[in-house]
Amino acid sequence: MKEKSPLKAGHIFGPVPSRRLGRSLGIDLIPAKTCTYDCLYCQVGLTTEKTMQRKSWISVDEIIAELKDKLSLKPDYITLSGSGEPTLYSECGRLIAEIKKITSVSVAVITNGSLLFLPEVRKELLGADLVMPSLDAGDEETFQKINRPVAGITFEKMVQGLIDFRTEYKGKYWLEVFLIAGLNDSDEQIEKISRCIERIQPDKVQLNTVSRPPAEDVKPLTPQRLEQIEKKLNKYAEVIADFKGTVTEDFTAKDDDIIEMLKRRPCSADDIAAGLKISNLEVLKHIEDLVKSGKIIPTTQNNKIYYKAI
Repeated sequence: MKEKSPLKAGHIFGPVPSRRLGRSLGIDLIPAKTCTYDCLYCQVGLTTEKTMQRKSWISVDEIIAELKDKLSLKPDYITLSGSGEPTLYSECGRLIAEIKKITSVSVAVITNGSLLFLPEVRKELLGADLVMPSLDAGDEETFQKINRPVAGITFEKMVQGLIDFRTEYKGKYWLEVFLIAGLNDSDEQIEKISRCIERIQPDKVQLNTVSRPPAEDVKPLTPQRLEQIEKKLNKYAEVIADFKGTVTEDFTAKDDDIIEMLKRRPCSADDIAAGLKISNLEVLKHIEDLVKSGKIIPTTQNNKIYYKAI
């Protein structure tokens, strides 16, 4: 089912600097902010359309045509992600297959994992090289507090979907655990999350916390507490480190490239330089013009300045 939607003219954004994927060229499949969750910590902002109804807002052919023009940017990954939950896009399977026809760059899917209880969603993601779902709670009460899911998605249904996908999927499977001070970082909650991880059996467990401006006023864990939790989980757990990119001069960014990045996530000047492989000086020139023109605004999180598109 295709229907007109408020999607941006450009569906490909970045490459953006990713702490997990290096330089990630994103594909935004969903109108902002359409999601199955309304997470307290979301860097995209509050969910405006909370749903579990899957649709095709844009044709696969249109996405592929746009992607071909961006492959010269030489990303480390092509990533299904963006302004909402990508598995709400009903043609994920065909899109992944078509991407693989035009490039050898690995395909990753960053998903909250909420729809993996659906057999059709699991089947569509089997062609991806890497799938990265989330688990932010160890029980129903905490799940409701942090993720605020749409009606019809329960904690146990979500966890069982993560388990079922693991039994069917042969690619890399990395589970992200997003930790918030005072909500899911107690020893009791970590023990419950650990039991869930044992049931899911991912290849990696990646611990994250608040670093970019979140949707709600939530607080990050200290590095010391993250390290303690890393030791408590399992031998595959790791704290996600900051991405460090290499700047080259093989690509000159335009204002539109930066704005498209900032529509999907707040970024610092260093993030923009690393993602687009341009110098910090060039980034600062763009930022100055974009702030003056009212197209982006600065915001501070953890004593660091990030920029957001208006």
